[in-house]
Amino acid sequence: MFLKKVEGPRTVSLPDGTIMSRADLPPADTRRWVASRKAAVVRGVVYGLIPLEEALSRYNLSEEEFLSWKRAIEHHGEAGLKSTCLQKYRQP
Repeated sequence: MFLKKVEGPRTVSLPDGTIMSRADLPPADTRRWVASRKAAVVRGVVYGLIPLEEALSRYNLSEEEFLSWKRAIEHHGEAGLKSTCLQKYRQP
């Protein structure tokens, strides 16, 4: 079995005891961003699985977009990332 050499850790332990690996991250060519994929990228960056700069370039995200995902999770949980809930959670 061949393992691709990557910078940083291959897996990280999350606070709930689960283990997240790079295989749990969405593919780099993701076009349809559902809440679970957004949350996986945020968890990967927050817990040190993937550096922020790598996530931004890999998924072609702006820093502002990533920070808005992170803020939505902090304030409303994963449900705050759903596009149908944006109007409900937005501040006037």
